[in-house]
Amino acid sequence: MDFSQNNLFGYIEDLQELTIIERPVRRSLKTPEEIERLTVDEELNDIERAVYLLSSGQDIQGTSVVANLPVLMQQNPAETLRRVLPKIREVLHVAGVEMQLTAAVAFLTILQEESVSIHTYSHSFLHIILQNLEHRDAGVSNAWLETLLAVIEALPKETIRHEILNPLVSKAQLSQTLQSRLVSCKILGKLANKFETHIIKREILPLVKSLCQDVEYEVRSCMCRQLEHIAQGIGTDLTKNVVLPELVELARDEGSSVRLAAFETLVNLLEMFDADDRSQTVLPLVKSFCEKSFKVDESILVSLSFHLGKLCNGLYGIFTPEQHLRFLEFYKKLCTLGLQQENGHNDNQIQLQTLEQEKKYISVRKNCAYNFPAMIAFVDPKNFHLELYSTFFCLCHDPEVPVRYTMAIGLYEVAKLLDSGVYVIHKELVTLLQDDSLEVLDALISHLPEILELMTTGGENSGSESKLLTVPDLIPALTTAEQRAATSLKWRTHEKLLQKYACLPHIISSDQIYYRFLHRMLTIIMTNNVLPVQKAAARTLCVYLRYNRKQEQRHEVIQKLIEQLGQGKSYWNRLRFLDTCEFIMELFSKSFFCKYFFLPVLELTHDPVANVRMKLCYLLPKVKSTLKVPTDKHLLQQLELCIRKLLCQEKDKDVLTIVKRTVLELDRMEISVDAFQKRFYENDLLDQEKEREEQLLLEMEQLEKEKQQNEGRSISDKIFEKKRKEGKKSKLVRSQSFSTQALHPKYGNIDKCSNKSSATGYTSSIPGVGKGSMLPFSDDSFRTRSTNISGNAVFSSSTPIATSSRNTANSVDQKNNGTKDSHSRKMSLKNRKSNS
Repeated sequence: MDFSQNNLFGYIEDLQELTIIERPVRRSLKTPEEIERLTVDEELNDIERAVYLLSSGQDIQGTSVVANLPVLMQQNPAETLRRVLPKIREVLHVAGVEMQLTAAVAFLTILQEESVSIHTYSHSFLHIILQNLEHRDAGVSNAWLETLLAVIEALPKETIRHEILNPLVSKAQLSQTLQSRLVSCKILGKLANKFETHIIKREILPLVKSLCQDVEYEVRSCMCRQLEHIAQGIGTDLTKNVVLPELVELARDEGSSVRLAAFETLVNLLEMFDADDRSQTVLPLVKSFCEKSFKVDESILVSLSFHLGKLCNGLYGIFTPEQHLRFLEFYKKLCTLGLQQENGHNDNQIQLQTLEQEKKYISVRKNCAYNFPAMIAFVDPKNFHLELYSTFFCLCHDPEVPVRYTMAIGLYEVAKLLDSGVYVIHKELVTLLQDDSLEVLDALISHLPEILELMTTGGENSGSESKLLTVPDLIPALTTAEQRAATSLKWRTHEKLLQKYACLPHIISSDQIYYRFLHRMLTIIMTNNVLPVQKAAARTLCVYLRYNRKQEQRHEVIQKLIEQLGQGKSYWNRLRFLDTCEFIMELFSKSFFCKYFFLPVLELTHDPVANVRMKLCYLLPKVKSTLKVPTDKHLLQQLELCIRKLLCQEKDKDVLTIVKRTVLELDRMEISVDAFQKRFYENDLLDQEKEREEQLLLEMEQLEKEKQQNEGRSISDKIFEKKRKEGKKSKLVRSQSFSTQALHPKYGNIDKCSNKSSATGYTSSIPGVGKGSMLPFSDDSFRTRSTNISGNAVFSSSTPIATSSRNTANSVDQKNNGTKDSHSRKMSLKNRKSNS
């Protein structure tokens, strides 16, 4: 902005002009005469006030009385019907649009609330509704018509026949106004379900035929759209003989809106026609519509694309292979309608498309996306890759957001239909996850858990192979989607996405979640500024922790939650810690919460911020419900001690009030015991199931450790087998050399043992271990050492380390004991030789 002297003076002049402008503030105020005219005596009751305002008040006051009519009917129905309703009838003759609309809504509300009996309603209100049906304003007329159609549902047949059907005969004549004939069409469609077939055939169908041949196209179109309701009321036979011929004639009408109405009604009535009618009458009409849609009548193109899926599946049984292929190609053509080709122009259109045409083509492609699941059923899911995959690819990569949005909504239906072949659309799932539009992402994540489950486990032929193939591409796409949602201003989409990501433990491995998602959730809790997003991230993090399969990782996350949230510098983080603890109490067993989080939660009773202490007080009843006596008696004592401190030391009035209220609630609570009790039976069962699952995770972790150890053993066993063979050769050579020496038979075994000891190590010199037990023992000792090495490499917890050191010490002791024993035997042998 230029702040030079000339410009600055220009700005000052503009400001001076603004101050000179006269503001007509006082013009909006009421004069004393107007105030006097609007003033109502306070001593009047509700009925008298309503009558007074309707008689001498202004329009806005009369409208207020009409809007309050349902309340008056509830309070004093008799007086309202006797005094207020006649005044309303008089006023409505000259009332404006606003009062008319208000009256139509008020009359409908009285019917729905059943303030009076239906007999009283029809006697008092029905005539007023019928009088205002033909109001000159179309909006008012439609409002009264909606009220009448709702009333027809509740009225008895005789009342409908005398009050509505009989006058309708004259109102449907050509001599009546256009508005009157249009109203008659809609009323006839409603009456078709209220009478027996013979009455409909004698009194209603002649009127229907007359209105279908009306001189005005609006009337013909309106009556054509009511033929669906009439067909449902008269049954299959009359529909075939009366309604179908009318539809065929209307389908050839000169008015495009009439032809459109006839086409849509035909599609909706397909189920009522038999195979002959479909093949001989409906199919030729549909083919004609499809052929003319591009060349002659583009107005039907949007509707045709919307109903094409229903149409193809409805006529599926009568299609020849050639017709089947023709309709499929027609659908494919619609899917790319309006898109530029590589040569820079559209094959079907040489001139530049207008904006209106472009919108129409976008609507057509959007409708094709809506019908895509129906077209998969039409071609059979087995033929999807050959027949429809290229079309699916085009729709998922369409340049317009509404098309991709519709594909994202329907992707779950597509995945369900493909079943075992769902892996084919994996790339398009990744594409939609990385879409530039957040609307597309928001539509996709609505069914993301179900889609991912089908991607990884759906179908008979999709086993672990499919899972391994899909996961490497899915994980980067999921992380990218979350980051894009996080950087946008649409926090509701981000919250929804985080909630849906709680399904990932059932989709990908625990390690992948730990390294790619879990720490991200903790970051969101600590850095995001939107509370619902933080809570969604906290709950999802707790789900990840719940299904984490490595104790070391679980301990690390728990420690971070306590240190960075529970003991964090920001009071906001400490509040989120309490939210996280609520989720932990919901998802984990009571023993888990008591073991890791009970005492860190109680520490917040000393928090310097009153809001944290207040939130903790609200949470204390849930905290107490996790205790079991006598196991958690010491924790119960800690809880009681903290509450006493709060009662004695709390200085904030609001917190102290909540503390006192919480103490009363805690006193009324009963603590569950270790044994099952009837009143806690369901909760105890649920908690026991959670404990069992947590124990199962620990056992699975142990099994995985053993599996890794066994894999390490298999390698070391091969090395040991090679050494064992070399040892056998060396023993054979030595035994030959010993056989040449002349030894006393009594000491021959001792010398052999000593020779074996020198060849195979310290293990053979242990007393009680003979030739047969030597190799297995040395094998076990070797495995123990290899296990310790691999265990220390993979897991850094204290338990394996202690176990491995304990094994090493035992082996060293055995070695020392064996050496001492062999040494003593050698000394005794020397003494015996010298004595001899």
